[in-house]
Amino acid sequence: MRRAGAPFTTLRSRRLAAGAESSELRVSGGAERVGGDPAGRVAMSHGHSHGGGGCRCAAEREEPPEQRGLAYGLYLRIDLERLQCLNESREGSGRGVFKPWEERTDRSKFVESDADEELLFNIPFTGNVKLKGIIIMGEDDDSHPSEMRLYKNIPQMSFDDTEREPDQTFSLNRDITGELEYATKISRFSNVYHLSIHISKNFGADTTKIFYIGLRGEWTELRRHEVTICNYEASANPADHRVHQVTPQTHFIS
Repeated sequence: MRRAGAPFTTLRSRRLAAGAESSELRVSGGAERVGGDPAGRVAMSHGHSHGGGGCRCAAEREEPPEQRGLAYGLYLRIDLERLQCLNESREGSGRGVFKPWEERTDRSKFVESDADEELLFNIPFTGNVKLKGIIIMGEDDDSHPSEMRLYKNIPQMSFDDTEREPDQTFSLNRDITGELEYATKISRFSNVYHLSIHISKNFGADTTKIFYIGLRGEWTELRRHEVTICNYEASANPADHRVHQVTPQTHFIS
């Protein structure tokens, strides 16, 4: 049965909100869109392509692994005690997929849906977040998520609440290595204290399985007389981090 009192309603019997925007993955380093390809595929410099739009492959980044792991360090700013995962088959398992990037291939920690293919993560942060990118890593079969819908600042969302239009929608590719990043629209996710991730469907299996969710962006701790920004990127762009306060103190982590 669905967890936390969520009504048992399969996605197939529910119509998704109309007009939701479908977003692309981003490409980094030496990638070109294949001319005339109706699928919008992207030719990658390492000799393969990803359907469904451009992608940003972590494997193509030039920074060393330790910096790459730092880029996806927003999991450290999640209030795990208050994190909820609705429709998880094993209670508390949804928390385990928010882990260090270096541990993303640890398949002993995963979350699998229960009553149907849907999962809903309610993620409270310990400050304000500017969300820039998300990685979703699953199994190499039909249980891999195929669509992700994001909602900001709606604490304790239920499956009924997902009837409203999301802030951003992604069509997902299969990613079994945790190296495809989906870039968010930063203008919409620049002041996020709570993020809801709705996995609305998979590639056709009865249940959905996820091993890793990586979050990239900036975390801001608001204090009475100062503002501290932790930038979870490999390299920080000072132009992106202007904070207008009377006595600001800004620190970049790179």
